[in-house]
Amino acid sequence: MTFAFTVNGAPVEVEAAGSRRLLDVLREDLALTGTKEGCGEGECGACSVLVDGAVVDACLVPVSQVRGASVATVEGLAHGADLSVLQQAFLEAGGAQCGICTPGMLMAAEAFLASGAEATDENIREAIAGNLCRCTGYTKIIDAIALAARRRGA
Repeated sequence: MTFAFTVNGAPVEVEAAGSRRLLDVLREDLALTGTKEGCGEGECGACSVLVDGAVVDACLVPVSQVRGASVATVEGLAHGADLSVLQQAFLEAGGAQCGICTPGMLMAAEAFLASGAEATDENIREAIAGNLCRCTGYTKIIDAIALAARRRGA
C-alpha cells in the first residue's frame, strides 16, 4: 500500500504494509537515521518525532496513521549546515553525551519550545518526561532547553 505524507517539509510516498512502524520507514526507506531505536516499546523516547506538532514514539506508530500528516525528525531541525538554536544550545550546554537519547530529546524540546510555555525547570522536566537519558542526569539537557528558550525570546 502507498502512504503519502510530509517529512521535514517535503512530500514523500512510501510503499509499505500499513502496520509497518514509522520508525522503520523513516530509517530504512527514507534514510533518516537520526531517529534512534532504544527500547522498541515506547518507554525511552529515543525515537520521538513530531506528527502534526505532537511528540510521538515512532516505534509505536504504524505508518498508516501518518497518511496525510506532517512528520518532523531531528534532521529537519538544522538549516543546511547551520544548527538550529536548540541544537546549538545542546552543543554549548553539554546536553548530549552518548547520543542515543539526543534526537528524541531535541524533538520533545522542539515541541515544548513551539508551545510557548514558560521555560521553567518544572515545565521543561514535564516536557521531556517521556525521554530517558542514562548519561547526563538531565541537568545539562534542561539547561540547554532553557538556553534555547532564552535565545528564542521565550
